[in-house]
Amino acid sequence: MFKSKINPDDCIILFADLQEGIADLPLTMTYAQLQKGARALAKLAKLFGIPAIVTAVRQDGEAKIMPEIGEELGALPTQYRSTADSFLNETIAETLKASGRKTILISGVATELAVQLPALSGVDLGYRTFVVVDACGGISERTEQAALQRVIANGGSTVSIMTLAGEMAGDFSQPKAQEAIGILFSMAKA
Repeated sequence: MFKSKINPDDCIILFADLQEGIADLPLTMTYAQLQKGARALAKLAKLFGIPAIVTAVRQDGEAKIMPEIGEELGALPTQYRSTADSFLNETIAETLKASGRKTILISGVATELAVQLPALSGVDLGYRTFVVVDACGGISERTEQAALQRVIANGGSTVSIMTLAGEMAGDFSQPKAQEAIGILFSMAKA
């Protein structure tokens, strides 16, 4: 109906490197804020039936993924990659393509690598690509802003969880919309 709006039926979420040893580094947001953002995004995914892919890099064996994602979406397989750009992993790229969805919402750490690079590749491959800013953490304010500006300059966009929840909610009188608004309020709480 509106080409600038985000349709949950056309979305897929990429959670990148939200894992122990990376997500708990000193970042542009606290670990608690990152957990809150990842949980809220996972709740929206569950509420609106948005599929999700969890990616990680190996660090001495299996990656320990931020538990908030699994608590909301159940156990998702971790797709391991050896490059910063998820699209350079054939299995991940094929999973994204096979979903048939053309809008990718990206959450992860670090914004400068595991978020920015697949966002740019997604745009290059014709996906509508959104970086979910309150579910990402960068190494520094300066480098994170440079990464987000590069994504935007090349056709990607940024979005917040509050915007996603409000936009996807639709008619606030409906039960699903009420749940989405509840997620929005949980993000607004300190």
